[in-house]
Amino acid sequence: MSDFWNQKYQRNDYFYGEQPNDFLRSQIFRLQPGARILVVGDGEGRNGVWLAKQGFNVTTVDFSSVACAKAEELAARAGVPLDVHCADLHVWDWSVNHFDAVVSVYLHFMPEDRVKLHSKMQKALIEGGWLIIELFHPLQLNYQSGGPKAPEMLLTIDELESDFHGLQWQLLMEGKALLTEGPGHAGPAHVTHGAARKPISPQS
Repeated sequence: MSDFWNQKYQRNDYFYGEQPNDFLRSQIFRLQPGARILVVGDGEGRNGVWLAKQGFNVTTVDFSSVACAKAEELAARAGVPLDVHCADLHVWDWSVNHFDAVVSVYLHFMPEDRVKLHSKMQKALIEGGWLIIELFHPLQLNYQSGGPKAPEMLLTIDELESDFHGLQWQLLMEGKALLTEGPGHAGPAHVTHGAARKPISPQS
């Protein structure tokens, strides 16, 4: 699988562009200055670098060595620190109760892997921490703007809510979008996205 992504990212430009995801951009008002953010499946670093430019303390993880090198290059050009981990999320040493936010943008898995990894994302959050997530909806199969072609890898809001049942959803929506994220995501699309908070226990 890493070979697949290495080939996709082996190009002079950035496959998903250099600008952040629009939904992510709209949600950072929820985060405190200097927040520790984990960006999973960050590819060539567009979201992680943009978050670092906003003053956040950012860790990014991606499976592709080519993408990680391009993320480091993008961060260097932007003059911001970025803690890049080139690793398989299935075996990566996940921190628990550590991050103020986890950001997941168009990171899709087969159902059995998805449930496990979404659980790890939830556990990585501190109490009061935020999940910001956007994925493709099953209706994305009707569009040519990106995303996996396997229906079981695409999510409705009900499935997303079920995966993160321990979080409190402040925003949870599905619907049409217009993507302008490099050649990889371009044109009309159908997405599922949300922002959810990890509850603060009464004794905290």
